Amino acid sequence: MAAGNELERLLTWQMGNGAFAFTTTRQGGVSTGNHASFNINSYCGDQPQSVESNRKALCKALGIDLRRLVMPHQTHGTEVADIDEDFLALDESGRRERLEGVDALTTDMKKVCIGVSTADCTPIIIYDPVGKVAAAVHAGWRGTVGRIAQKAVEHLQKHYGARPCDMTAVVGPCISARHFEVGDEVFEAFQKAGFPMESIAHRREKWHIDLKGCNVLQLTEAGVPKKNITVSELCTWRDNDLLFSARRQGTACGRLFTGIIITG
Repeated sequence: MAAGNELERLLTWQMGNGAFAFTTTRQGGVSTGNHASFNINSYCGDQPQSVESNRKALCKALGIDLRRLVMPHQTHGTEVADIDEDFLALDESGRRERLEGVDALTTDMKKVCIGVSTADCTPIIIYDPVGKVAAAVHAGWRGTVGRIAQKAVEHLQKHYGARPCDMTAVVGPCISARHFEVGDEVFEAFQKAGFPMESIAHRREKWHIDLKGCNVLQLTEAGVPKKNITVSELCTWRDNDLLFSARRQGTACGRLFTGIIITG
């Protein structure tokens, strides 16, 4: 697979000078069946050799070494991890241990791709083009209730000195409110967390919740200017020919990867 062809298959996002951000699609890889065809996640049942081949193809397209592609083992929590020189020096066992149970990554390192995996949950990229620091966030409904997007902004402030007013953000492809049907217990979890339910939820036969809108609210409340936030119009359930959807395909399906590289 030619590197140029692979880059053409990525959804790319404008973040500001000095960064390249993207989301992979289902297209262009070697995985088969429910993982067809471009999956780089090793925790969803895909064949290890297919995952490895797809990862190498992505890294070749991005112009980075395989060890500089960093993705956590997400558990729908709110743990944030910094990717720095100490992390890159770890062996594979140490890396796996450090990335276990992590749902957001931050870095100020150049030529390192941090990212998160999703197949209906919300991927969020945050970048400060002034301080040159970045975050990649996995926000499922539990992480959204736990305000992981807001915590990522606060982490960038505290650990890197970034200012929210300088930040840009992308709320990437996830399941739309139209197709995100939930039970009363999920609605009540959002309600107890203090979200404006009249803005983020509506009821048909069951409740439907707007994950994208809820995460935009968190980002703006954390100080990111709304004009600096891009929201993808794609829906993983509706656009399943292009994007993986666990609700539509089952949990044993491939995953999208949404990442960012600080380029200079």
